[in-house]
Amino acid sequence: MQIQFETDFSTSAQQQELVRQVIAILRGMRFGSVEIVVHDGRVVQIEKHEKFRVKSA
Repeated sequence: MQIQFETDFSTSAQQQELVRQVIAILRGMRFGSVEIVVHDGRVVQIEKHEKFRVKSA
């Protein structure tokens, strides 16, 4: 999976770190979802919900 973001050179180091964290989470997942919680225009929480399926014999 390849993920690309158009970056604005005026973004802060903190914003760039958030983007790196989200990309790392997405690359490490096969099935699931990522929820980004925003309050007053700022990311305050990132939640990862990953599913693991158990195959029965």
